[in-house]
Amino acid sequence: MSRSFTGAGVGRAGRPRRRTAGATAVLRAAAAVTAVTLGLGVLGGGTALAGTGGGNGAGGRVGGGSGAPAGPVVTRAGLDPALVAGRGADVGFAEQEAENAVTDGTVIGPGRDAYTLPAEASGRSAVTLRPGQYVEFTLPSAANAITVRYSVPDAPAGGGITSPLDVTVDGAHRTRMTLTSQYSWLYNLYPFSNDPTADVSHPDWWVTECGCVPQDTTPAPVFAKPFRPNHFYDEQRLLLGRTYRAGQKVRLTVPAGAAATTVDLLDSQLVAPPKVDLVAANVLAFGADPTGRRDSADAIDRAVAFAHRTRLKVYIPPGTYQVNRHIVVDDVTIEGAGSWYTIIKGHQVDLATPAPDGSVHTGVGFYGKDASAGGSSHVHLSGFAIEGDVRERIDTDQVNGIGGALSDSTIEGLYIQHTKVGMWFDGPMKNLRISGNTIVDQIADGINFHSGVTDSTVSGNFLRNTGDDALAMWSEKAEDARDTFDHNTVQTPVLANGIALYGGTDNTVSNNLIADPIREGSALQVGSRFGSEAFTGHLWITGNTTVRAGTYELNWNIGLGAIWFYALERNIDADIQVTGDDFLDSTYNAIMLVSDFPVKDLYSITNVHFRDIRVDGTGTSVLSARTAGGATFQNVVARNVGAVGVNNCGSFHFTPAGSEFAVTDLGGNDGGGTTGPWLAPWELPNTITCDDRPAVVPPPAPSAW
Repeated sequence: MSRSFTGAGVGRAGRPRRRTAGATAVLRAAAAVTAVTLGLGVLGGGTALAGTGGGNGAGGRVGGGSGAPAGPVVTRAGLDPALVAGRGADVGFAEQEAENAVTDGTVIGPGRDAYTLPAEASGRSAVTLRPGQYVEFTLPSAANAITVRYSVPDAPAGGGITSPLDVTVDGAHRTRMTLTSQYSWLYNLYPFSNDPTADVSHPDWWVTECGCVPQDTTPAPVFAKPFRPNHFYDEQRLLLGRTYRAGQKVRLTVPAGAAATTVDLLDSQLVAPPKVDLVAANVLAFGADPTGRRDSADAIDRAVAFAHRTRLKVYIPPGTYQVNRHIVVDDVTIEGAGSWYTIIKGHQVDLATPAPDGSVHTGVGFYGKDASAGGSSHVHLSGFAIEGDVRERIDTDQVNGIGGALSDSTIEGLYIQHTKVGMWFDGPMKNLRISGNTIVDQIADGINFHSGVTDSTVSGNFLRNTGDDALAMWSEKAEDARDTFDHNTVQTPVLANGIALYGGTDNTVSNNLIADPIREGSALQVGSRFGSEAFTGHLWITGNTTVRAGTYELNWNIGLGAIWFYALERNIDADIQVTGDDFLDSTYNAIMLVSDFPVKDLYSITNVHFRDIRVDGTGTSVLSARTAGGATFQNVVARNVGAVGVNNCGSFHFTPAGSEFAVTDLGGNDGGGTTGPWLAPWELPNTITCDDRPAVVPPPAPSAW
């Protein structure tokens, strides 16, 4: 959970917009400049344009000893797409895992141990290439663009390196990507460090590795360095310069002298031509620089002001635009040519003195006015990329891609990378629609509804490699209410959860696909923590699929459920319905309900109802109860269960009357695993079956039900 605070800056509301007499001349000039820009093929930021030329020949052998695949293996979240049909975002790319491709490199994994390269890879496996080695993907459909997810080593003293990677198609059309680890490789305890040589950063904290508080321990413990390395992967996009047909082969080769490179996956897609809007306030006419050499923030501000007066949209044509501060937006529409073409790219800037909100840096971002100043409304952002320069986690910093308060607004079709949080909203605010965006490689959260965000929807978004909760509703000061997270895809959140709910009323989480959480969190969390308001009304969690979820909670020294309920600061007693969800290949439990041990006699979890659930594979139990309270189960069907179906510890008093947690069987519960039916009559309603740390039995891969 990223602890961002308010402080977007206050902009002046625009006057009623009308077209001025000078608007026509400005539009004509902008149209002419746009035509030149498109003709030159100016592209920006991390989106490279492939050149032509010679390349290496085709051929090779398959790594991993698995034999050559019959054809391209397309997956979703590392699985056969049929297993997750109808769940997650409808993305425009085809995902191909490197471990399924042709390679002479080394397949690593599968593995789920935190602080390792396999654990942070999609599907928990990847391919490591030494200089001269390659991985080759067969295009499953026509494509003119690829995204490569990769990891290269850190510099010995931290700060990252750059390293080349050659790309060829059918042995020709060679181009060279420059990969970097400048935005990856964090170390140590929260909020993490860029220094691999650092000692434990909080010696006054309990540290699991020594089972001690280091500063209070004699002799002082010694920890291997680097301590807890994490956040290994990054990704880069490449426009191929032409369209290639299905069946052609994209080969990634590490050239001589380059660093060893781990390739996780390749996404390929057919990107539409850039959008052109000739009837708009074109930022080029106001002095914006599409080459990225000069700062364009003031020019964009001038275009926004002009758009207010003339009732026009703002159009940002193809190019890279350097912006190193917030663009404050209110009552304006800003459109790019498409997120592959229009890149808003900034440096992180040190502030001379800390801002009132505690920020010590600023950087690129589009921000609504602060809620205390009335917020912003009727803002519509679409069709561009925001690429930041955030390399460390400072929770007070406002260096998010989108921020502030935005009511009656829409955000669509953005690509956001290397900011702290992709989108962080501080309410009160209402009626925000966020759809079809891609948010990757964040230091902290993906999207966070923080305090009093109401009647808003996050749908159809793709999030990968966030450094904290990918999607969160955090009712810290006021309830988030009547919000919906629907049909989003979340992959590989490095820390915390795929989707987290901290208090709120009448909210819905539906039809999402959440895969491969890495550590100290899981796919879905319902938690009374972080100072959140209570859960009230209802909470619907329906039609979601989790894959390879349930991480190891380092501080508790236990495994978490794919979905887990956590009572830390309050009872959880709203009407919670978990319906129609699939929990696939859970590392530990599928379902977990827990109170923190110091407050286990203060808080309980009740009124939770599970219905029409499918569980395919658990390392331990279907249900782990470590709290007082109770839940009902109806039509919960399980298979490949690794331990006793119900691990019921209650609140650890082990009374003669049984567990303090009641399991109510409403019928239709079926299936099980190595120990028989998962919900057997002898377990009901509150038989103590407590195994504090059960052995883990890795389940088989999920299959069609």
